Amino acid sequence: MPEPRPPAAPEFDVVVVGAGPAGSAAAVQLARAGCSVCLLERGPAPGSKNLFGGVVYPKVLDDLVPEWREEAPLERWVTRRATMILTDTQALSIDFRSTAWGQAPYNGATVLRPVFDAWLASQAEAAGAVLLTSTTAVGLLRNGSGGVAGVRTDRPDGDLPAKAVVACDGVNAFLAKEAGCAVPSKPSHYTLGVKEVLALPAGEIERRFGLGTREGADFEILGGTGGVAGGGFVYTNRDTLSVGLVLSLPALAASKCRPEEILAGLKQHPAIAPLVVGADLVEYGAHLIPEAGVGMMPRLATEGMVIAGDAAGMCLASGLWLEGVNFAIASGAAAGAVVADAVAVGDVSGRRLEKAYRKRLGEGFVLADLERLKRAPQLALSERLQHRYPQVICNLVEEMFTVTNPHPKPRLLALARAERARAGIRWRDLASDGWASVRTFL
Repeated sequence: MPEPRPPAAPEFDVVVVGAGPAGSAAAVQLARAGCSVCLLERGPAPGSKNLFGGVVYPKVLDDLVPEWREEAPLERWVTRRATMILTDTQALSIDFRSTAWGQAPYNGATVLRPVFDAWLASQAEAAGAVLLTSTTAVGLLRNGSGGVAGVRTDRPDGDLPAKAVVACDGVNAFLAKEAGCAVPSKPSHYTLGVKEVLALPAGEIERRFGLGTREGADFEILGGTGGVAGGGFVYTNRDTLSVGLVLSLPALAASKCRPEEILAGLKQHPAIAPLVVGADLVEYGAHLIPEAGVGMMPRLATEGMVIAGDAAGMCLASGLWLEGVNFAIASGAAAGAVVADAVAVGDVSGRRLEKAYRKRLGEGFVLADLERLKRAPQLALSERLQHRYPQVICNLVEEMFTVTNPHPKPRLLALARAERARAGIRWRDLASDGWASVRTFL
């Protein structure tokens, strides 16, 4: 560690690094508590460097921005959610719709991150935070005792001293690593998300997906990944589609395939092609996703600094529930409230911050969900769940609905036994996976 040099007197009470959902939520809380706040963003505007699938569950904003239903730039309310299982030639969908999701208090909504993030950052500015864009935090400032006392930036005038820092700098978590909070990471802790935004007229989207005006669809996909462990998605925006994949890093590297080639294959699948045909490519992007939950979570605080959002590994990737933005907003808001209290009493010690932050997170859903579903990422990316069970399930359904006249209808248990044996799945493996699923989800 370089010799710490005492910074000048603080110009801000708190510097928040990263104007994504976590950072902006933290800045809102801090500014409303009366702290002077600098919200630092490396991109030219909030959201310009961010990428995600496209669905948020914005009820987490009820306390932070109570008017979000009228003000937030949401694309469509998700009223249709489908889980699709694909093989090369087959598709099985569990398709659910609810009119309740299309009216207050709503459920999920599709958004475009550049627009949504800019709006949330504007809420922080309205509360009194100073937004500083095109500025990267390149390191930490230290006080005489070695505690965090601000950040160094790539600007000519460089340093931003502060009484405390909220690190929301994303999945690479550079500040957490420099502070010595991060745990050793592995490639298996991450997936690569790749996404295309495809333009289609709003009316055509509604026709293809069977939607009403401002209604949206969320399709989560198992299979269609070219044999690479992962999954896919199709989300409807107002006049675009978000189509993408989430791919295991080790499996992607071993496959020697380019992610855009795998995505092209998904779009050509017989179940997906009719949904995207004729759409024009507007944008392509890729982004690392923290996948391991509590297995990669760092120490959440040190003297003068708290870590939130993707930088803290707070992303839920359970197979059934794929959530990141609402975890980021909740953790950022909790971090902001805790740091505001600590600054007010003049005690930003690591012990105080960690204890108070974990307590506040524990009172909500973030730590509870991540802890309860800690086995889910490994289960969701396992070889049998990814490659064998989809084929067994699709074959079984195809056999069930293939008319066998003039022969008698087959017994379903006999079909299931035959498909299990054909896939090479042992009874003990089936029992093990079943028990793992029960322990994880029930």
